[in-house]
Amino acid sequence: MLGEDINDSEGEIKVSFGYQCNGGDDGIPSGSVKGVESRSDIPRNGSFSCLSGAALSANATLANTNICNGLIGSDILPSLDSPNSFRRVPSSPSLSRLDILSSSLQSSMSNLSCSPPSPVGSYETDSYMLKTMSVPTRSDSFLNAVEVQVAGGAAGEDRVQAVCSEENEWLFCAIYDGFNGRDAADFLAGTLYETIMFNFNLLDSESKQYVPSIDAASDESSYSEMEVSSRSFRNGVLDILLRALSQAENDFLYMVEQEMEDRPDLVSVGSCVLVMLLHGNNLYTLNLGDSRAVLATFDEGNDMDQSGRLKAIQLTDSHTVDNELERTRLLSEHPDDSMPVIAGKVKGKLKVTRAFGVGYLKKKKLNDALMGILRVRNLISPPYISTEPSLNVHEISKSDHFVIIGSDGLFDFLSNEEAVKLVHSYISSNPSGDPAKFLVEQLVIKAAHSAGFSKGELLNIPAGRRRKYHDDVTVIVIILGTNHRTSKASTCI
Repeated sequence: MLGEDINDSEGEIKVSFGYQCNGGDDGIPSGSVKGVESRSDIPRNGSFSCLSGAALSANATLANTNICNGLIGSDILPSLDSPNSFRRVPSSPSLSRLDILSSSLQSSMSNLSCSPPSPVGSYETDSYMLKTMSVPTRSDSFLNAVEVQVAGGAAGEDRVQAVCSEENEWLFCAIYDGFNGRDAADFLAGTLYETIMFNFNLLDSESKQYVPSIDAASDESSYSEMEVSSRSFRNGVLDILLRALSQAENDFLYMVEQEMEDRPDLVSVGSCVLVMLLHGNNLYTLNLGDSRAVLATFDEGNDMDQSGRLKAIQLTDSHTVDNELERTRLLSEHPDDSMPVIAGKVKGKLKVTRAFGVGYLKKKKLNDALMGILRVRNLISPPYISTEPSLNVHEISKSDHFVIIGSDGLFDFLSNEEAVKLVHSYISSNPSGDPAKFLVEQLVIKAAHSAGFSKGELLNIPAGRRRKYHDDVTVIVIILGTNHRTSKASTCI
């Protein structure tokens, strides 16, 4: 590992992984960077050249408990977690993860998607109306179509995942920033990716019936038809992300209701959600809460071979009471409640206005499961926390350099512009370094300075007590493009 390490301690980096695409003739040859998962047997067709991820814990939290009869923690997450490197998933796994979960819950839940569906927003298209969100079978699973590389793990109450298929030109990254426990983040880590990918595979297959070939696009009408199909495909992907999240929310709250008699704390467990899906030149984002995706792009007109000025563009919305738009929406949705915001928090409990889980602020009967001061008084018009995500699609251009996705713990200490400047400076002078780990280290230095500690003194404070000085932090940096400059920004574990 290059650069200064965060040594093993109560505050060690729990997750640190890297991936480098095939470098080609003008990049780093595959395998030349120590510790980086790289592929030399396939061409690089997609829009990213490499990525790195890192996560540091501050909260003391128990490992996954017995939610879903313990199967997420004992059977599903171990097959996904690979916190220090990417590992290859066989193209034909013996059993889909969702098959394991759904078949084990037949006695109590019928299947994973037994809970009543909730209304979802727009983004529906005529060509891509989805099937009922039942559990995909093993033969249908997207993981059987291609070989993929997976990495991820947990740090405190955060969970991170990265899944890559260079052959099919997509990259999936997700950060689940849990709170009041890790059960909701673990549930998302165990189910959401597979549900999205299964339905994405259906959409990808069906789209071939609608998108004309390049050879056929010889006149203006053909090009127009291609544009319409491409737009329909993008809307179909957004619809998949929306529906998958809605189904996950229904299933999670259903299971909370089944188990809250034994574990009433589950009604307060929740998670922010940030999903990024890179498919071809389209970068899709879905977010709930205050995690961010920030794009670093060169000013228009700058020569890409020069060190032109980089702009930081936030691709996601911040769903907190500090966002005036969110605060106004919350107040307008609860006209009969004179105090939906108390002491800068929703009903005095949460700063985020949109989140996964956190059922006690969404359903009265879940709030009633809590005792004493934990129960929300005057829950007049739930739900107070929305599960409607912000969705965005960005078409990558040659000016786009890299994307930073991170939990709010990163942005507690670094602005978007500061994070972009640090990453750009670092990868320019450390082409075989690890920009995600570097960002985490810079955060620790700033947090220590703010608290009057040295870096080492801060990291020696046990998890839980250290939460006073910084939050759990998770970062992924994705280097975009396939040109010489970006392909040199490889990652090292």
